Amino acid sequence: MRALRNSILAFEDGTVFRGEAFGASVTSVGEACFNTSMTGYQEILTDPSYFGQIVTMTPPQIGNYGVNWEDPESKQPQVKGFVVRELSPNTSNWRSEGTLSEYLEKYGIPGIQGVDTRSITKKLRVSGALKCCLSTEEISVDEAIDQAKAWDGMQGKDYVSAVTCESIYEWDSDGEESIQFTVPGTELDLLQPKDKRFKVVAFDYGAKLSIYKKLKLHGFDVTVLPASTSAEQVDELKPDCVFLSNGPGDPAAVGYAHEIASKLIQKYPTFGICMGHQILTHALGADTFKLKFGHRGGNQPVKNLETGKVSITSQNHGFASSKEEVERVGGIVTEINLNDDTVEGIRHKELPVFSVQYHPEAAPGPNDADPLFEKFYELVKMTKGD
Repeated sequence: MRALRNSILAFEDGTVFRGEAFGASVTSVGEACFNTSMTGYQEILTDPSYFGQIVTMTPPQIGNYGVNWEDPESKQPQVKGFVVRELSPNTSNWRSEGTLSEYLEKYGIPGIQGVDTRSITKKLRVSGALKCCLSTEEISVDEAIDQAKAWDGMQGKDYVSAVTCESIYEWDSDGEESIQFTVPGTELDLLQPKDKRFKVVAFDYGAKLSIYKKLKLHGFDVTVLPASTSAEQVDELKPDCVFLSNGPGDPAAVGYAHEIASKLIQKYPTFGICMGHQILTHALGADTFKLKFGHRGGNQPVKNLETGKVSITSQNHGFASSKEEVERVGGIVTEINLNDDTVEGIRHKELPVFSVQYHPEAAPGPNDADPLFEKFYELVKMTKGD
């Protein structure tokens, strides 16, 4: 049996939590945030949108179903650290291929358990986002606090360049990675093949693989592009439409992405998710701002202002735009968050472009917003006159 190791979580304001270490023996700094999802911790860990962040999970126990090699949303965990109330001592699931602690240790990610996650969550809700240091090594409290204070912070930082793909590639050309999951007796719920498939170029700002799977299942052949791919290179690929993915960091800091998107939306039907939504906002000429503590979890209520429908959505973002900014540049606010009235969806008055701040692929989370992929398909179909 492995000996217990001490761990420390220190915030820039001097607040310190002590607990038991798991995962790797390392010291890490980042922005503290919390996620309210009850399940899906492996998808959360591997979501590139969490690059640069130390994530606290609000459910009381995490890790009970282990990890596997089918559920990751990217090639490895992207978080800087992981904070839980209790790490499950056992894993029990037929798909499990290892424990959460082993998984984090393999990729050099520190974890801490035995801390009051309710207190951490309340702290962040009251104080707003804070810089923090998570160490599973033997360092002093003062050293941990100093490291938290010394971190540069997320605002104004381009993290997209750290997580985007290195070159252009075709996603799942043989369809083996995008097979629909089903159980016996529910085959009628499967999506029916489209009569016509469209070619979408997907800008990888830190995309979750589930988004590519959804695009593939909804009638798109997906070509993935590095974030800095020029509009001229896109034209050479002769796509039917453009997709702007999720990703980490400050959307205002990726000016090159704004410039590229501003050119493309004049030519192609465009759909953006999360960071893609924010980049589209900037491409139209509007600004974004940093939220106090962000929206992260699978239980965020969003109201569609055009239909009156309310959806429960999966979200992970720390920046937003205002209704006034969107309308100033010819956009229409289509959806709002019912918790704080922030903008969750926009479309342009004239151009065939739209975006949402949340994650309709819902990995993890509810499937209320899944029809947005069908909406994108129909928009492309209508635009092309097919």
